[in-house]
Amino acid sequence: MKILYAASEAYPLIKTGGLGDVVYSLPRALNRLGDSVRLVLPGYGQVLDEAGPLDVVAEWDIPGAGTVHHVRILQTQLEGLGERLYLVEVPALFGRPGNPYVQENGIDWPDNAERFTVFSRAVAMLALQSPDPDWQAELVHCHDWQTGLVAAFLSQSPQSPATVFTIHNLSYDGYFSHQDFTRLHLPAAWWSPDYIEFYGGFSMLKAGLVFSDRVTTVSPSYAKEICTPEFGYRFDGLLMFMGDKLTGILNGIDLDTWNPASDRYLAAHYGAIRNRIKSKRINKTDLLQTVGLPDNDAPLLGFIGRLVHQKGIDLVATMLPELFEQSTAQVVILGSGDKLFESSLLALAKQHPERLHVFIGYSESLAHKIEAGCDLFLMPSRFEPCGLNQMYSLHYGTPPIVNDTGGLADTVVDTTPTTLKNRTANGFVFRETSADALLDCTLRALDCLAHPRAWHQVCRTGMQQALGWEASARHYQQLYQLEISP
Repeated sequence: MKILYAASEAYPLIKTGGLGDVVYSLPRALNRLGDSVRLVLPGYGQVLDEAGPLDVVAEWDIPGAGTVHHVRILQTQLEGLGERLYLVEVPALFGRPGNPYVQENGIDWPDNAERFTVFSRAVAMLALQSPDPDWQAELVHCHDWQTGLVAAFLSQSPQSPATVFTIHNLSYDGYFSHQDFTRLHLPAAWWSPDYIEFYGGFSMLKAGLVFSDRVTTVSPSYAKEICTPEFGYRFDGLLMFMGDKLTGILNGIDLDTWNPASDRYLAAHYGAIRNRIKSKRINKTDLLQTVGLPDNDAPLLGFIGRLVHQKGIDLVATMLPELFEQSTAQVVILGSGDKLFESSLLALAKQHPERLHVFIGYSESLAHKIEAGCDLFLMPSRFEPCGLNQMYSLHYGTPPIVNDTGGLADTVVDTTPTTLKNRTANGFVFRETSADALLDCTLRALDCLAHPRAWHQVCRTGMQQALGWEASARHYQQLYQLEISP
């Protein structure tokens, strides 16, 4: 199959979260299974600088908000990023430093509606007017609200390829005003509750849901959860109405990048059986030295993620003083997000300099060191469409502590006498979203850590799970075939 992937980020060129990892690794898995996948991204300044030699393969004039933008389609080939990479170059919209979605102060770029409408128009044109005469997309797979309008624009053409839209996080809905709708010259017929109008404005994510042939999300449990008012963010009625059009397919992880047996960031390599105990201790020492915490026999817990309410970072901050009082545990936190959470965590680290290290920002090397060097991984998300870090943790023999939701519920089996006996236990699960429940679960995990026989079994079970992309990629192939086949 010839498949065009459209997204707003992809590791290693530009990444703000799990979306970037998926858009890197899923096309690779599909290519290995025999498909021909090409990827299209916005031509951010950072990406253009890092993408290497670029060829101009198409040029179009595309309307924006009150102006027409001259758009160039650039082409290159980078290992891992599909069979070929296309970049949509619009300097006025994407040639700026920093985060692809928000300004330095954390507020959205004010022209995001125009930026991603122009990008979506360009993707639709690329799908219909391939610059390669030997390659025409049979299907376009779009990801999250930034590409939600692609299927809508393609619906205007009788030659449109099939379309699939994946929700990575429903809470980010690409919501904009009626004024933006008018300024962007979107078809008047779309201003309807049946199309993209959404509570007085319009939602690009809704456009993806309505106009795409198929909609997927990133775990079976999350596909069920978003059909409820609690997790549906006002889309639950529409999602329930979709029926079989909506499918939950669990993400995988890239076992080339995230593999303790070959990870280039680790001080020592290991597998589920070979060298695990000794190498984990070497990696723990390396991590402690890296972050400047005392190297002792205290349990070490890690957290990697956005410092926002969804990720339960407030539960962690509330729990930590009591955890430090009741145990000898040390904690390493890596992430950025809400400035209030950042400040409160830095204040805690100042109060407990030998127990807590907080790194504000993102470091790929530190992320890998945390997964390998910690004893336990904290992931108390209020909701989690799939989650990748808990799967990285499982694969690195670092049992995760998780809330019973979404992809966390699909991948982590709580450690109980029963699950230890049947050898399915691979982590620790709490079921009430509170700091007290997180603390109780963490203390339970620390108690298991103190019992080596049970602990090593939990670690081995997680490491031996099949967490790669092959099974999920095959599931996507089956879904694509349903839309491509006559």
